[in-house]
Amino acid sequence: MAGKRLAIIDDDAAVRQSLVWLLDGQGYQAAGFDSGEEFLACPDGGDFNGIILDLRLSGMSGIMLLEKLAGWPYCPPVIMLTAHGDVPHAVAALKLGALDFMEKPFDDERLLERAEAAVLRDEQNRLLHGRRSKVSAALSLLTDREREVMQLILTGKLNKQIAEELAISMKTVEVHRARVFDKMGVKSAVELAGLLASQSPANGGKR
Repeated sequence: MAGKRLAIIDDDAAVRQSLVWLLDGQGYQAAGFDSGEEFLACPDGGDFNGIILDLRLSGMSGIMLLEKLAGWPYCPPVIMLTAHGDVPHAVAALKLGALDFMEKPFDDERLLERAEAAVLRDEQNRLLHGRRSKVSAALSLLTDREREVMQLILTGKLNKQIAEELAISMKTVEVHRARVFDKMGVKSAVELAGLLASQSPANGGKR
């Protein structure tokens, strides 16, 4: 497994330290933060493999922090905790991508199960994020004309049809097609379509 670093964000020092001890005792590397602001100031916050976040914090609330994390290029899986849980907050947390929502007092075994699930999800998500970043970088290398040709390739049109639609020669289409395949790292239209389909949020799953 790539890593087992967990961030514990809770303004209750006793709860925070208890969670750190519990997780450290199970082979995790747990780090405690007493506020969302302190966590955001951490330069390697995105490198954690999971975040255990209390809903009610001094200053920035857990939901507010989760909203900020949702804007990150990549955010580790988040488990929300609260002693005052209710359905609206649970729904809000899950819509923002939280992996789970647990009420205090929680069962240690259940929490450890969810921590392990978060780490496994993180491993999967990072692989997917890496692939998406690679595809996005490749797409950025395409010229406007190459993008036009690519879109027509994806509709299943032949070189002759593309040439007629764009009012360019067949030879030019062939050159653009070859460049698109080369930049995208594929060898066929089918492979190109599959690569771009993997970019769809529907294939990503929850955080």
